[in-house]
Amino acid sequence: MARTPWAPGAAALAAAAQVVEAVAEQGRSLDAALEEFGQGSERSAVRAIATGTVRWYLRLTPALARLLARPRDLATPVRALLACAAHQVEYSRNAPEVTVHAAVDAVRVLRQPRAAGLVNAVLRRFVRERVSIFAALDAELAVRTAHPGWLVDLLGRQWPDARASILAGDNGHPPLTLRVDLTRTSVAGYRRRLEAAGIGSEEIQWLDSGITLDRPCPVSELPGFSDGEVSVQDAGAQWAAALLAVRPGQRVLDACAAPGGKTGHLLEAAVGAVDLLAVDVSAERLALVEDNLQRLGRTARLAIADLTQPDALAGEAPFDRILVDAPCSSTGVIRRHPDIKLLRRASDIGAFADTQIRILRGAAARLAPGGRLVYGTCSVLAAENEAVVRAVLNEAPHLRTVVPEVSPAPGALPRDPGVQLLPGAEAGTDGFYYACLENTTTGT
Repeated sequence: MARTPWAPGAAALAAAAQVVEAVAEQGRSLDAALEEFGQGSERSAVRAIATGTVRWYLRLTPALARLLARPRDLATPVRALLACAAHQVEYSRNAPEVTVHAAVDAVRVLRQPRAAGLVNAVLRRFVRERVSIFAALDAELAVRTAHPGWLVDLLGRQWPDARASILAGDNGHPPLTLRVDLTRTSVAGYRRRLEAAGIGSEEIQWLDSGITLDRPCPVSELPGFSDGEVSVQDAGAQWAAALLAVRPGQRVLDACAAPGGKTGHLLEAAVGAVDLLAVDVSAERLALVEDNLQRLGRTARLAIADLTQPDALAGEAPFDRILVDAPCSSTGVIRRHPDIKLLRRASDIGAFADTQIRILRGAAARLAPGGRLVYGTCSVLAAENEAVVRAVLNEAPHLRTVVPEVSPAPGALPRDPGVQLLPGAEAGTDGFYYACLENTTTGT
């Protein structure tokens, strides 16, 4: 039998290093990098290694730096490979010597053969010394939790009592949560189908349509997924439709619709015909909404529009319901997108807030008398949440905040105004903020 050219696991480590390099060195999203480098027969292994490495990158790289004379002088593929191998040593069940052996071959796969000796030496030292190295480094909260220092400091100021749980939640593994189309089946009925397929699940008590799987699985294994009977959607994201309370016959605007998960949910939850207009800023993003609606067997009007522009949707009559799922820092969904730790900067928050105010102002101008608008983000930062809503309320006295009559999410925290879900808290959701506004038309 011919000998395989590389040690077992070397190819997966090399591919994962390419993913991590694309994120950490080139600023690309983890999803995009996995799409390019994480395909093939070892796809699941590459995804697991790369995602875990990105999640713990800000803890692993300071440890490796202690073992390198000039860490920044390393070729970037080698630097990424060291991080991936260190992740496997520290966080996987693989024998450390197996990982070191695979990494030495992986550096050759990456066409960096001159670095093989260095990779071998550094990783062997990491295996021997990592306990003492981390004992020193972990005294710093940002390193111990693998978060950027600016975010740790900001969370400490805004959430002094909850910062530790937020950071821990960010590093947890999120559940796979489903949304059942209740116009086609029931939660109980769908759970029976899951059970027949050997998939364990639990009903989410505070959501009519929510199910959490005992263990994540590919969507291809979910009964009825391709036919639109069920969708993957975090419980916190599902709460938006309940808050908006769309009724049959209403005109509805989904103001930042891509990729279309909430668009589909609004159509399902209306339990009757509505005139729903889904808009986003680009044709590419709007195509994601169209794809989602096709799978669900739902229809809506689609339009490219930028709500920050005063003349956006000028030809449209006012809307009875508006959902503004605003673009944001995504600091509430780090557990699903750990690359946010590496890609986001403190300076981004003010820019997001400026855009959010302009979008909310533009959307509110399209709200019909007596209509309801739900503003939401997947951020845990006040500058993008309650501060944005207050800024718009201060300039629009005909708007007021309301508390909808819906089942409360466990552990939801009241803000001024709005409500905040924290990642991994009592409700088990990602981090989401919501505020409900109504147009009183009285100007008071």
